[in-house]
Amino acid sequence: MSAKIVIVGNGSFSGDEADKIDSCDLVIRFNGCRSAGEGGIRTDVVAVSNTGRPAATMIRHNAWRNHPAVKNAAEIWGVRDALKFAELKPTIAIQYPELDDFCDDHTEEFASFSADGGKSFAVIPGRYHDLLDFELRALMPGGYVVPSSGLRAVAYVIGEVAVPGDQVLLAGFSHQGWDGQPFAAEQALIRISGSVE
Repeated sequence: MSAKIVIVGNGSFSGDEADKIDSCDLVIRFNGCRSAGEGGIRTDVVAVSNTGRPAATMIRHNAWRNHPAVKNAAEIWGVRDALKFAELKPTIAIQYPELDDFCDDHTEEFASFSADGGKSFAVIPGRYHDLLDFELRALMPGGYVVPSSGLRAVAYVIGEVAVPGDQVLLAGFSHQGWDGQPFAAEQALIRISGSVE
């Protein structure tokens, strides 16, 4: 039987999207789950940036650990492959010296948190990062640091989670965050509509 999988970004939502999101079979949110509320409340997976300052801020503070969406999630996904980020570290140190802790790995802390809470834990394989780099560089002349968590989650869901017949939907993808990520090129790549249809 086909499933509806929705990947929920941290952008804005129309009035009826919350109910549509909550009616899906698998709901994936990101990091601090800012989408929970206006973007529905169901949360099956929380995909986290598991390296750098955002990772440390989340995993070491009770506000994140006790967030209702995080507590209700059955799975935590790390979107950053530790080996890939170790590979990137020397280049980032030269090109972006202000990002001195960007590749600091907190994967084991998230894995321990997940195990203690009875949640599954997985890391999105680095090959999706490589694939997205290849595709994004064909779309934009300028540089960027890394693809966004959202795009990596989309690639992973399409590549490994969804099965033939499943619908993969996007909601709340109007958000544009940190300028080290190529949001315009990402939107061109996956033709984001910004709503659940």
